[in-house]
Amino acid sequence: MELDFYFDFGSPASYLAYKRIRQLESEYDLSVYWLPMLLGGVFKATGNVSPVTVPAKGNYMVNQDFPRFAKRYGVPMQFNPHFPINTLNLMRAAIAAQQLDCFDAYADTIFDAMWQDQLNLGDIALVAKVLSESGLDAQALIDLSQESDIKAALIANTEAAVGRGVFGAPTMFVGEAMYFGQDRLDFIEAQLKTDQ
Repeated sequence: MELDFYFDFGSPASYLAYKRIRQLESEYDLSVYWLPMLLGGVFKATGNVSPVTVPAKGNYMVNQDFPRFAKRYGVPMQFNPHFPINTLNLMRAAIAAQQLDCFDAYADTIFDAMWQDQLNLGDIALVAKVLSESGLDAQALIDLSQESDIKAALIANTEAAVGRGVFGAPTMFVGEAMYFGQDRLDFIEAQLKTDQ
């Protein structure tokens, strides 16, 4: 199966989906195309807003729903007190990491720093420190992330996502079938089991 995965590091549901998809990759014949997008740009283009802007829904998701799924997947998760964080530079650097062939290590590092270590990744100096401590070339990633072609690629990914009907994160596609939200991964796993 080929899976397109649109995500933003600032989305806690993207974190859970990322962790679960990594598990599915190890269990099934699954090829994932990681597609960094800017969730703020998607919201602006579609008129959507973060679910946490509705206090009762936000409280439910943060204190009940996300912990429930984290437990199901067997992954640690702590809601980031700095949320929402401007992820523009993080998402540009994700594309830079793809070009530098270190995306897996970069994504693991950033997702964990955001949703396990509760760090304020809106601080570029802190991001550089976190990347360096993980053995990544922080300066190379940050420098490349500011190149015009990288900036254009993030815009293109975001526009392509909106063009495919994406309104939030994470959103996944198997062929033309769209699945929104990490809580839809059961459908994808069921199809993977059928395809074995």
